[in-house]
Amino acid sequence: MDAVRPEIRGTFGAVGSTHWIASHVGMAMMERGGNAADAAVAAGFTLQVVEPHQNGAGGDVPIIVQDAGGDARVICGQGPAPQGATIAAYRALGIELIPGTGLLPAVVPGAFDAWMILLRDHGRMSLREVLEPAVAYARDGFPVSFTLSRYIDTVRDLLAETWPESGKVYLRDGKAPAPGTLMRNEGLAATYARLIDEAEAAGGDREAQIEAARDVYYRGFIAEAIGRFAEKPAPDGAGRSDRAFLTADDMARWRALVEAPATIDYHGYTVIKTGPWGQGPVALQTLAILEGIDLASMDPNGPDFVHVLTEAMKLTMADREAYYGDPDFFDVPLAALLDPGYAAARRAEIGAAAMIELRPGQIGATPPRLPRIVLEGSRVTAPIAPGGGEPNAALAREMAGDTANVNTVDREGNMVSAMPSGGWLQSSPVIPELGFCLGTRAQMFWLEEGLPASLAPGARPRTTLTPGLCLRDGKPYMAFGSPGGDSQDQWALQLFLRHVHHGMDLQESIDAPAFQSDHAPSSFYPRDAKPNHLQVESRFGKKTIDELKRRGHEIEDVGPWTLGRLSAVAKDGAVIRAGASVRNRSGCAAGR
Repeated sequence: MDAVRPEIRGTFGAVGSTHWIASHVGMAMMERGGNAADAAVAAGFTLQVVEPHQNGAGGDVPIIVQDAGGDARVICGQGPAPQGATIAAYRALGIELIPGTGLLPAVVPGAFDAWMILLRDHGRMSLREVLEPAVAYARDGFPVSFTLSRYIDTVRDLLAETWPESGKVYLRDGKAPAPGTLMRNEGLAATYARLIDEAEAAGGDREAQIEAARDVYYRGFIAEAIGRFAEKPAPDGAGRSDRAFLTADDMARWRALVEAPATIDYHGYTVIKTGPWGQGPVALQTLAILEGIDLASMDPNGPDFVHVLTEAMKLTMADREAYYGDPDFFDVPLAALLDPGYAAARRAEIGAAAMIELRPGQIGATPPRLPRIVLEGSRVTAPIAPGGGEPNAALAREMAGDTANVNTVDREGNMVSAMPSGGWLQSSPVIPELGFCLGTRAQMFWLEEGLPASLAPGARPRTTLTPGLCLRDGKPYMAFGSPGGDSQDQWALQLFLRHVHHGMDLQESIDAPAFQSDHAPSSFYPRDAKPNHLQVESRFGKKTIDELKRRGHEIEDVGPWTLGRLSAVAKDGAVIRAGASVRNRSGCAAGR
């Protein structure tokens, strides 16, 4: 198919993100002498302001950074469970599943420290330079996007009646602001302005000021305000009122981790993902399975392509449920999961008909163990708060995506892929002193002992966040990804495979019809699943859709432009390329 937009090409640099303002802020950093890391940091903080329904200053972010002359590194901005957050403590409250709203699911906010490490170790610009755009947009206002207006409208009663401090920030006379009108968050602007001033007052050079900013956030006035707020019960919008387990001490004891990535080689590309504390290895496992299948001979919009990729991901998402978790707390058999022999055995399980059951593979002599609720089906009877669970649930048919995304590349070949999320305006009340919300990522833990993703103090929740980066013939080539909870790697792989096997440029791959399997249990409260359910965009056409139905897939036609918010940047020799999705009406790629 033809792309709706042209692929951007140039030689200077490019940024792709889920919001046009963030993309242009990132480019402005490069125009001022910054590099891909500076651009990503400035864009990331701007996204907290202009997409508060998708990410926030109290959220989390995994980042993959590839310096032009070095090895890729993962900066894990996924904060852990508080020290007081034990299975027994939640059980004592009568809770079977950690809820998706309020203060009970709060973990340590990880995004700020991860962005600071990226800036310190890989950037060139000062703290003030990269934060100034976010402060200005929060203070002076930014135009409300169509999507943000719709999200706020969906939860306006929650904001007005249950979380009035949130209503002061996001509502206008009790209503959602109209698209195109200006919105301000003066509390957030003041928080970041004070942080900059205190960091600079500490003196020293650029790196010393970044270190001082980290202390201000995790040990200074921000951590103190979070600690005070977390001590008091707050309503979750579903009938409960609880205090958080999170404390200022949890904030002070934590720092973001820098790790080696998980990788796999595929048809001349080295694909780079996070470890199994995120869902990134799902993409690597899927590619290992697909290595032995002739995708190039398939129509990229035909039933064979959709069927094979869907069935492969059913297998790898089942493995996610059985094996993934924080490797610092559980011995995740990642090497075995990525082994070619294991991939071949899983490949043999793909048949001509759609798979009905959730079927994890077996590593070693011990059969795989799935969570009891997954085996028996979710039995949650408690009400779900508006905005609870996966934040896009209420508007999934119109505007999928629960997260933001930014990808950057500069002319030197430095690349960054980041997936900021959490701290959603619709999931937790605004902290009045700070102007932002806490995250709710603890909802991804199981309250069942002995599972890889079981809750433990200090453990990272098994996040869905999965940025992507790849080398081609050993050289940095592409940074790419999409928001969308459990579907992130499904959409990202559709882009990657169409680009690699079918010669589509980045924008063509992004604009091609998308599909999404809901076969695996959701990572979000209430952890429901729709076995064998497959969402497809109507642009696949009747012939493809009818054949998928014949193969046993339970098809839901979700309209022409609904699935994914992909963006991608690439460096192809001296030429820089970029693209971003038109879905959700706000994604944008910028470059020259």
